[in-house]
Amino acid sequence: MLLRTLAAADPAATALADERRAVTYGDLGELLERERDWLVASTSERFALLADNGVAWAIADLALHVGGLFSVPLPGSFTDALTVHALDDAGIDTLLTDDVPRAQRLPGWRLDGATPASGLFRFRRELDSSQRPVVAHGTGKVTYTSGSTSRPRGVCLAGGSLESVATAVACATAQLDIERHLCLLPLATLLENVAGLYAPLLRGATCLVPSCSTTGIDYAGLDVARLAGVVASLRPNSLILVPELLQALVAAAERGWRAPTSLRFVAVGGARVSPALLARADTAGIPVFEGYGLSECASVVCLNTPQARRAGAVGRPLSHVRVRVDAQGQVHVAGNTMLGYLGAAPLPAGAEFATGDLGRFDDDGFLQLQGRQGNRFITSFGRNVSPEWVESEVAQRLDGRPVLACGEARPYVVALVGVAADEADDAAVTRAIAAANAALPVYAQVRHWARTDQPFSFADGTLTANGRPRRSAILARHRDRIDALYTEAAAS
Repeated sequence: MLLRTLAAADPAATALADERRAVTYGDLGELLERERDWLVASTSERFALLADNGVAWAIADLALHVGGLFSVPLPGSFTDALTVHALDDAGIDTLLTDDVPRAQRLPGWRLDGATPASGLFRFRRELDSSQRPVVAHGTGKVTYTSGSTSRPRGVCLAGGSLESVATAVACATAQLDIERHLCLLPLATLLENVAGLYAPLLRGATCLVPSCSTTGIDYAGLDVARLAGVVASLRPNSLILVPELLQALVAAAERGWRAPTSLRFVAVGGARVSPALLARADTAGIPVFEGYGLSECASVVCLNTPQARRAGAVGRPLSHVRVRVDAQGQVHVAGNTMLGYLGAAPLPAGAEFATGDLGRFDDDGFLQLQGRQGNRFITSFGRNVSPEWVESEVAQRLDGRPVLACGEARPYVVALVGVAADEADDAAVTRAIAAANAALPVYAQVRHWARTDQPFSFADGTLTANGRPRRSAILARHRDRIDALYTEAAAS
């Protein structure tokens, strides 16, 4: 379907553009066919894509998709060890990349030419059938979840499921007449891949895909001035952000930066967003709309739109899925779910997926999320607390910097702040917690806090790729510090 849609677009219109190259719709179809035919002729069985954002990444991914080939987009944020794990876990025999030195560090891989249309380098290795794990029938793409554990899991998705999401997103935002979408998240992120690349192309829009070095987005740090400058200069109609990036742009706007008047739709998801941050975005002139999705459901499930928007909710379910909340408050999704996890038994056709997220529907059908089932804790006074709620209230008052709240079987909530003192000194943290407490009920308020020795980061395994705390890792490392917050308070 995607290839047919591309062929029907205005051939003179720009489909893809980065700092070095622009491709029209008239040329894109031929480029994809040439890339696809070359990949099919290579006799490779499973492909991985490891490259920065750009036209090359988009062409390679689209060619793999329209060719029905098995592919794994690898996040550039993966360490070499995680990259090796994913390549071995998925039984990859061909790697397409723009980073030759990095690929040469991987054991057993050899350079074997370059692709004809994207220009990416091809690395190959020999694998026998016993080294390839069995995957669910119909798998087109495997995406690795960031998860809350140290080792990501591969989610097996059918190509048709990806296109169902892209079509639903395109239909839900059709009235916005989006002509230019700027991809800021890494394209290996499923949300940007499907909603930021496939959906705009289905509308005949231009996908702007500058490199992450140009946009200032890096898991090792964020260059807010560069990010804001790119958004202002490229004047997109739409963006997709995670809460940390929204926080950065809102803070920039509050310091004098102006969002371009071209912006019509800024989708935000990936983690809970504080209602206060959404209100600040509105005041700053950033048209933000919260959504909800999961890798296991091929990305977007619910989305607020200009026609149907509810503050404090993640939107109504899109047309391609069915969503229900069970008696325990857990959200279930059916109609467009994964085929199974890589290396595990496939799921039955049409199976409903239990998300692990807690939520409720309001009277108008908007879904309100209330945290993760596995993360919720109960204080010694019997009060249920969603830590994400507490954390988002504190973090958004620390410019989005990460915080972890806990209090299982304890009399009150405490917090660990994984932020360096030169980024937020003790007085700033104390003020942020006091302001957050004013927005929280007494049972969820943070009574005491401590700073960790090192800031939370993706590199040390304490943050997921999209900035959420890895709870088990943090709690294991800082159990003594948490205990001390209670014992010191009891002694005082």
